[in-house]
Amino acid sequence: MGNIRISPSILSADFARLGAEIEALDKAGADLIHVDVMDGHYVPNITIGPPIVKALRPHTKKPFDVHLMIAPVDPFLDAFAEAGADGITVHPEAGPHIHRTLQRIRDLKKKPGIVLNPGTPIDHIDPVLDLVDLVLIMTVNPGFGGQSFITSQLKKIEAAAERIAKTGRSIALEVDGGINKTTAKQVISAGADTIVAGTAVFRGGPQCYAANIAALRG
Repeated sequence: MGNIRISPSILSADFARLGAEIEALDKAGADLIHVDVMDGHYVPNITIGPPIVKALRPHTKKPFDVHLMIAPVDPFLDAFAEAGADGITVHPEAGPHIHRTLQRIRDLKKKPGIVLNPGTPIDHIDPVLDLVDLVLIMTVNPGFGGQSFITSQLKKIEAAAERIAKTGRSIALEVDGGINKTTAKQVISAGADTIVAGTAVFRGGPQCYAANIAALRG
């Protein structure tokens, strides 16, 4: 396995000092900044919108890995692109035409990603794999942090890795949900190259971020 990229989820950050938190993650060696966007409709929580992403953008040059848990998703693609997202990841259930949604993200000069919930079959990525730069496998049901890892999703990560290998393209395989030192090893063994983690990164405060990130990399 080559370089493992760590994408800390700011959902677990101190929201009163988000800019400083992102600067601390940057210094601690994060590869990406994972931005969880929830609408209280597609998932049972409300987080942040484009103005916050725009406000945070000057605090790091690291890519913003924006996961849109909103439906319908299409009306918000342009706003998040303009706010500073580098990659935009969407759920196939979040709009009537996932192919068109991914095309639009590419037209906006952003990296399109597709995300599968635990109950979404792996074959949902097959018709659109040629359009994406990232496949995200959720190992919890989306909506809030701190949930337990769903072990059955390891087979889905393996299946995604096989499909990606057959394309011959450089497509990131990201995993999000219940990640700690133990489960990070499991998902990396299954084929993941990008790890989203919240609690496991932010535990102990900014002075611990570098060690926490290093521990997840293994």
